[in-house]
Amino acid sequence: MISDKFVGQGLTYDDVLLVPSYSEILPRDVTISSRFSRNIGLSVPIVSAAMDTVTESQMAIAMAQEGGIGVLHKNMSIEEQAVKVRTVKRAESGMIIDPVVMKINTFVKDAKDNMSKFKIGGIPIIDDDGKLLGIVTNRDLRFEHNGMRPISEVMTTENLITVKEGTSLEDAEGILQNHKIEKLPVINSDNVLVGLITFRDITKHIAKPYSNKDEFGRLRVAAAVGVTHDLLERTSALVKSNVDACY
Repeated sequence: MISDKFVGQGLTYDDVLLVPSYSEILPRDVTISSRFSRNIGLSVPIVSAAMDTVTESQMAIAMAQEGGIGVLHKNMSIEEQAVKVRTVKRAESGMIIDPVVMKINTFVKDAKDNMSKFKIGGIPIIDDDGKLLGIVTNRDLRFEHNGMRPISEVMTTENLITVKEGTSLEDAEGILQNHKIEKLPVINSDNVLVGLITFRDITKHIAKPYSNKDEFGRLRVAAAVGVTHDLLERTSALVKSNVDACY
């Protein structure tokens, strides 16, 4: 509490003294968890501002990894903001439920463009019915210079390692280690791709145990919408990108 004699005056750190007192609570027993909203918790009570000089996808990822949450600014087009939301949601997952995929009739150039755009190292290849046909990774494309070569000629199809939906992260980690692979497609009983588990996501989960994640293991992110003429359109696009909150 600040004394009445300081009302209307400016204070600096040197003007305020916090007097320590005896406590029975040990540091290891302290929790600083809080809530961002009714349905969104925070391991640490820190939220980054929705300013174009503060929070874009990189900051939002870092905030969520440390247990807080970032609010993406709105000084960009609706599509750009939606892409940044998807970037955060794909940065880390227990299982990626909407992985970047490509059809069998695409080319090496398409794979390289998508890997660069989404900063990923592997893309499952599917047919028109969503059935898994193969996977293409950085290793397949490392020495491939012909951008118009069909993706079907370079993707991995033989001895393709997959798991059924419902596989635990612990079991998936063992399979990734035993086969020395980094991407594990998840399929249903009809061989339809339903997700992707990556070794990188598993190691991140171990390294950042207090990260702020949704029920699917994806990092949480909020986005600013404001009260403008495109409010409903912007909010709709963000929701479709799986944003956790609009501000």
